[in-house]
This record gives sequence, structure tokens and C-alpha cells, in this order.
Amino acid sequence: MESHAAFLFDTVEAVNESLFTVEELQYIRQQKEDKKNIIVFNRLKHRDFVVILPEKDDNGALEECRKSGDDIWLQLKGEKNRDLCVIDNAGNEGKVLAFLEGFGLGSYSFGKYKVKEKEDVKTAGKVTLISDAVSDAELKILQVILKAAVTARDLVNEPVMTLNARALADSFVKMAREAGMDVEVFGKKKIEALRMGGLLGVNMGSTDEPTFTRLEWKPENAVNSNPVVLVGKGVVYDTGGMNIKTGNYMEDMKSDMGGAAAVGGAIYAAAMAKLPVHIIALVPATDNRVDGNAIVSGDILTMYSGATVEVINTDAEGRLIMADALAYAKQYNPELVIDAATLTGAAHRAIGKYATVGMQAKAEEPFRRLQAAGEKVCERIVEFPLWDDYKELMKSEIADIRNISTGAEGGAITAGKFLEYFTDYPYIHLDIAGSAMVSSRYGYRGIGGTGVGVRMLFRFFRDMAEA
Repeated sequence: MESHAAFLFDTVEAVNESLFTVEELQYIRQQKEDKKNIIVFNRLKHRDFVVILPEKDDNGALEECRKSGDDIWLQLKGEKNRDLCVIDNAGNEGKVLAFLEGFGLGSYSFGKYKVKEKEDVKTAGKVTLISDAVSDAELKILQVILKAAVTARDLVNEPVMTLNARALADSFVKMAREAGMDVEVFGKKKIEALRMGGLLGVNMGSTDEPTFTRLEWKPENAVNSNPVVLVGKGVVYDTGGMNIKTGNYMEDMKSDMGGAAAVGGAIYAAAMAKLPVHIIALVPATDNRVDGNAIVSGDILTMYSGATVEVINTDAEGRLIMADALAYAKQYNPELVIDAATLTGAAHRAIGKYATVGMQAKAEEPFRRLQAAGEKVCERIVEFPLWDDYKELMKSEIADIRNISTGAEGGAITAGKFLEYFTDYPYIHLDIAGSAMVSSRYGYRGIGGTGVGVRMLFRFFRDMAEA
């Protein structure tokens, strides 16, 4: 069975008679004049795709290349033969890799629970690259990135009945062993000994015990003397607790551990690629359920830091478990702490699925570098302020701080201010509530878990290593 072929060119003028007939060349140029960058020839047993890559050499051009790769996948998806041979005539390593990345990410499918409808699950066949411009080393890194992103997407898409807090921790243990990382998982007794009141409080309504996972990648040649610490929200399912979610607001709440998937995937990719960067990832994990033992509005929790929190709304639970992890991170004297969390509906409403809301405290320079990394992979960050004006909205009359603000305005920011309260180091907060999961296909990001954060953080660490 013949492979389909994708011929990549940097300009339409580069397409010549050594590959196509005069009539085909005329057709290609006509299609390009009509603003079409992918021209298809049906060869009966296979298809030939002529792909004209963008002339510019910037982040926008790389994203167009990813979209082209995804477009090719969509055209092959319905075929019995889904093998593809990519013939590079453009000679631009970055653009070719971006094309392959879009094809690889676009072909993802979460089909493990399809039994009678297995034919609905379409995956890519063998992909062959013919190129003088792309190195074997870069191809291996791309494979690492794709595997990490797909792993994160699998975790987000997995239902809570098979991915509770312990199963999430077990997944990270498996990833750590494969990548050569150090890993430690705290069970409930250890969490109680550490007095992590936020994590324990949210867990009170659950029949499953909480976990707290530490992953560490510490290469001997690390460029940083103090680690970068990642913190990921691991709420494996969120009912809202006693402030229960209504309507259809609960249907995708298995994705509330998207932050955990992002940081787990990012450190896994860094370790698999053997980046010379010292990284630690912390993941507090539990579900948030309704039960006779569950916390209620008005309860006071004593956190790992010793601070007390007045619980005003039990559906603002993610910040409670994150606060314990952020305070725990202080012991590592971190160069920087970055958290990722599906934290607020306010962030989702503000910018939708198209970007991540970001905030920073004492970390303006690394925040700009993280933004730049996000632009390179089109996982963009929109900065929101962390002004102290918002601190007033978080004051409690009976505890050190309340878990939601006194008003509805600025919800994403006040959530960030709550988390900042538990930090004393350079800190970046990423609210991925809108970008972590989508209900309809969003280009190569697919449907369901997007794996957002994995590629951005990996690019950030790679830029650190190459600086």
C-alpha cells in the first residue's frame, strides 16, 4: 500500500517539473493565486499534497505550519491508508518540525473506551520524513514533546472512576521511572503529619484519600543552582462540594486536574529530553465531593503555612490545595515557582479557549520569558495584574484570609491574590480554566483535553538551557 505524500515548499515558484507535469504546475499556481496553500492530487491509490509554507519566518508562520499539518491529517482521517511520507523541499527545520507537530497533535484520539464503535477511532499511520534540514536530535525532541502532550491529554480525558488521586499519582510514578526522575508520593497519613489543612479539608467529603506527589529532575549539569518549582492543581473531579455546581457546569469537571497534567507532562518532557535544568513538580490531588463530612461555608481551615482560611465557598477548592503546595515549595529556596490550574470561570469568561491568564509577583523578567515561550508554540499568555488593591477583597473578619472575594468582580485576579498570600518567592500563576479542555474541535488541539502548558513550559525550560 502506497503512502500518501506531502511535498513541502517555501514558495510556489519552487515547485518544478521534476515532480509535477506542466498542467499540474499551472493548477498549483492557480490554486495559490486563490489563496490556497494546500493543493491535492488524487493518484487513485494515494494522494499527493503540495503544501506551500508561509514565507515569513516568525511565530505566526510556525503556527500556520502546524495548522497545515493538522489540515493534512483531517484529509487523511477518513482513509483506510493513513501513512504519510513528508518530502521537505523547503529546507527550513523549524517550519518542517511545526508541520509535523500539527499533524501529530491533530491525529490524537482518546478512544480507549470505544468498544462497539471502534471504527470511529482514527489514528495516524506511519510517518516518514525525507529532509536534509531536520536533524535526528530535533526529531527525537519533537517525539518527546508529542508524547508528553498526548500523555497530559490522556490524563485530562480519563474519567474519575479510573483516575482518582491515587491513580493520578501512580501515573506520575510511571512517568518518573521512564524518564529517570526522582518521585515521592505522600499518602493521607503523611499529609496529616504535614498539617496540609487545605488539601485535607477539600478531601473531607471524598471516599478516596488524597495524595501529594513530588517529581524532581536534577541533572548534574543543571544551568540553575536553585530549582524552578512547578505546582499543578490536581482536583480529579469537582462537584463544587456543598456549593454544588448546577446545570451542565459539572459535566467536564474530570478536567479539573488539567494543571497537574500540564506540570507532570512538562517535567516528564524535560527529563526525557535531558534538559540541563533543575525542576521540581508538586501535585496535591483529591476530588471535591458532597458528603456528610464535607466542609461547608463558614468552616475555618488551618493551612500548611499555619495561616487560617475562612471557607466562604466550597467550589473555590482548587486554591485551597494549591496554597498548601505553594507554601511547601518554600523549603526548596526556588529560583522561580510557576503554578498551573483550572482555577476560575472568570478567566474562562474573560479570554475563552484562546489563551491562558497569567499573573506574576516578583517575577517580571521570567514572566516575559514564559510569555515568549508561549508565543513560540502558540500557547499564549494574557497578563492580568496582581495589584494590592485586590487584597482588600480577600480580608476575613474571623480568619487570616477568605477563600473567595467579597464581590464578583475580578474573580481570576482575586484567586491569584489568594495564592500569592502563600508565597514569598518569584511567582507566576497560570489560570488555564479556558484553555485546558474544549467541547468542540479546536484545530490540532482536538476535542477534550488540550494538553495546554506542556509545550509552553518545555519551551521555557529549553530556552533556559540554551541561554
